[in-house]
Amino acid sequence: MPDSEPQSVAQVREGLGQVGYLADEAAALVSFLAQRLGKPVLVEGPAGVGKTELAKALSRSTGRRLVRLQCYEGLDEAKALYEWNYRKQLLRIQAEATGEAEAATEGSWARTRGDIFSEDFLFTRPLLEAISAEEAVVLLIDEIDKTDQEFEAMLLEVLSDFQISIPELGVIEATTRPIVVLTSNNSRELTEALKRRCLYLWLDYPSVERELEIVRLHAPELDEGLTRRLVEIVHMVRALDLKKPPSIAESIDWARTLLLIGADDIDRETFEQSMSILVKHRSDIDLVAERVSVRLEGNGVTGGLTPPSSSGS
Repeated sequence: MPDSEPQSVAQVREGLGQVGYLADEAAALVSFLAQRLGKPVLVEGPAGVGKTELAKALSRSTGRRLVRLQCYEGLDEAKALYEWNYRKQLLRIQAEATGEAEAATEGSWARTRGDIFSEDFLFTRPLLEAISAEEAVVLLIDEIDKTDQEFEAMLLEVLSDFQISIPELGVIEATTRPIVVLTSNNSRELTEALKRRCLYLWLDYPSVERELEIVRLHAPELDEGLTRRLVEIVHMVRALDLKKPPSIAESIDWARTLLLIGADDIDRETFEQSMSILVKHRSDIDLVAERVSVRLEGNGVTGGLTPPSSSGS
């Protein structure tokens, strides 16, 4: 069963921490307000900073089921809201027609139409699933910036009134209000109408100290000095002008990789062997090899690494 409404921001932050998400003050505050005010949350920021994971953590910490709508270019109402099971409807019409072929009545089509446009013939998609769920859920609308403005307009009824209008059935209202989290990588400007209906949170790459806490949480077996060195190198890599800077998840993956290969330091050889965990574009690999690998010649320095000059980013 879902937890009751939180009584403080500290309680929310502690709950997120217990399920493995280290929220800062802003993230904890917005998560608290989302539950107490019942408003959707729009979380924007670079890819890989924990936007989607925040929704998952809210699901775990509140005991709510997660319902996820993964957005993509061309996503339409049928894939997001609902669509009719046309094959099943056709079979029902054929059965009705066969049964009444010998004694058709004036109201036969009206009865058939009422039968086929019922919930038994409805495919529920994530938005309708979240609205019609009897239990409390967390609705994640992931990467909303990949859709178009028409799709955003379709969302407004859900985000404002937590209801969905189906012409053949009428209005379906939420029996339990979901926690709604929308994420955006900020690839395009979202409409003011959508932003107006949401609380707002910007998540960026964490500081060295914050990322140290995150990596320690997920890879506690890694040596303390090696963990700090790893995080400092990741920040060096992010300072470069890359197509895709390494995400927090990739920092964690790299830490686990170092554990698996038994590394006790990150020298140039170790870095180049495992660089593909962090860097995933050919041009980025060349740039990182040129700007970072050479700084790790031999055993390098143990800690205190400084980012490259601004001319290299």
